[in-house]
This record gives sequence, C-alpha cells and structure tokens, in this order.
Amino acid sequence: MDNIFTIFLIIVIIIVLKIIIITPEKYAYILERFGRYNRTLEAGYHFAIPLVDVVRYKHSLKEIAYDVPPQECITKDNVSVEVDGILYLKVIDPYKASYGIDNYLLATTQLAKTSLRAEIGKLNLDATFSERERINSKVVSQVDNATEPWGLKVTRYEIKNISPPKQVLHSMEQQMRAEREKRAEITISEGERSSRINRSMGERQEAINISEGEKIKRINEAEGKAAEIEFVSIATANGLKAIGTAISKDGGKDAVNLQIAQGYLDGLGKIFQQSKTTVLPPNLANIAGVFEGLSKVTGKIPTIQTSNKGEKK
Repeated sequence: MDNIFTIFLIIVIIIVLKIIIITPEKYAYILERFGRYNRTLEAGYHFAIPLVDVVRYKHSLKEIAYDVPPQECITKDNVSVEVDGILYLKVIDPYKASYGIDNYLLATTQLAKTSLRAEIGKLNLDATFSERERINSKVVSQVDNATEPWGLKVTRYEIKNISPPKQVLHSMEQQMRAEREKRAEITISEGERSSRINRSMGERQEAINISEGEKIKRINEAEGKAAEIEFVSIATANGLKAIGTAISKDGGKDAVNLQIAQGYLDGLGKIFQQSKTTVLPPNLANIAGVFEGLSKVTGKIPTIQTSNKGEKK
C-alpha cells in the first residue's frame, strides 16, 4: 500500500506541475496546444492542460549583450583592418521572435557584421578611428530596421577594437611622431615670437618714457628760464623806475652825468692799463667837457692812472 500511495503522490505532483506554469519576471513563454500557437505567458502563474499544452519557447525580455566576433574589413583606401564589437538587443515581441526567425541571435550578428563591413568600406583608415560614433549609429539603424519583423529591438552597437596590420601601425606611429614634432616646433616658434614682441614693446615703451621725461625736463627748464627772465626784467624795470624817480629830484641830472663820466673814465683807464699803445678818442674836446663836468660836480679834477710810467695826465 505504501508503494502505491507513493506512486500516486508522484503522479499527482507531476500533473500539478504540468497544470500550473510559473513564468519569472522579465520572461515570456510561448504556449502551444496540439503543436499550434495558443498564447503568450507573461510573468506570473498560469494553468495548462497536461499532455495538450506545451511551453515551446522561452524568451528573456531583458537587454542582451552579444559579443560580435572579430572580422576583416577593407577601408576605402584598401587597408585591411580587423574589427570586433558588442551588440545590444532585446525581445519586444515574443511571438515574432519565436516564429519569425529560427535563431535571431545568429541572424542579428550576421547583419551587424555585414553592415559594419559596408560602413568601414566607405571611410579611409584615419577616419575609421575618428568616426566610431557615426559607424556605431549607422550599424544600429540598419540592423534595427532589418530585425523589426523578428520582434527585436537593437539598442546599441559598440566597436571594441580596430586593429590594422603591423606595417600600417608602424607608419601611423611615424606619422604621429612627425605631427608631435611639428606641433612642438610650432609651439617653440610661437613662444619665441611672443617673446620678441614683448621685448620690442618693452623697448618701445622705454623709449617713449625716456622721451617723455626729456620733454618734461626741457619744459621745466624753459619755464624756469622764462621765470628767471621775468624776474630779472621786473627787477630791472623797478631799478629803472627808481633811477627815474631819483633823476627827477634836485641834483639828479648832475648825479647821472657824474656817473656817466666816471664810467667813461674808468673804461678809458682800463684801455690804458691793458695796452702799450696810447689810445685817444677822436674828439679830444669831449674829454675836456667830461673833466669840466666832473670838476663842477666834485670840485676837483679827476686823474687817470697809466701802467707805463705811473704818470698823471
């Protein structure tokens, strides 16, 4: 009896498991009845008829990252490069993914590879390194349009590596080295140019400052001389005014005549002292008039000292 009960319990459990189907979250099951599509089982528990309903396909609705193997691509300038990448896709229609294509991962991978080869063939080798983003977007657009009947959505494609031949790599390294040296020389020349410009501007400013200083110095000297002349002229004018005032008084004219005569005689005496030759005025009568004027003013006759024999004349 125990064995029969055990067998009966196992059969009941198997039947229950066949009747109740539990679908995990983010999964979809395709249920067939008598070999034909019946319905799509989403996340949760479902009831099925044993031996009649069968779960034929199970699909993950999460995004899948599929590694695209490396492949050789020929660029526009006939350089063979090896390119690999990663394809990101997800199932959005489980029914189409089940009955629209037999192996959607293989088919999508092959489409990505052919689209990549076509895009690489449109570009030169240098452009393949700088146009990665554009190549990725082109591959995604083409593959996504092609896989729409299969119930798939291609979200991204990323190029991992682009590997050119060793000879091309060596040439690229030499080119990069030449470009770096060129940029270094340009930077050095730009620095020297800026240095020379700054130095010339400094010398120019220095010359301007010196000339401005000289200008201000000369202006100040001229202003000083002008002030000096002005002060001297004012003093001379004041002296002349004082002389004129003194002359206008009694005896002023006699004092002036005396001063003039004295200066005349002093100058004549200096001529006699400095010269061995006796120099006499052309009009000796003027000398007599001078002596007479002096004698009237001072009351005595003036004398002239000579340097030859010390005689009075």
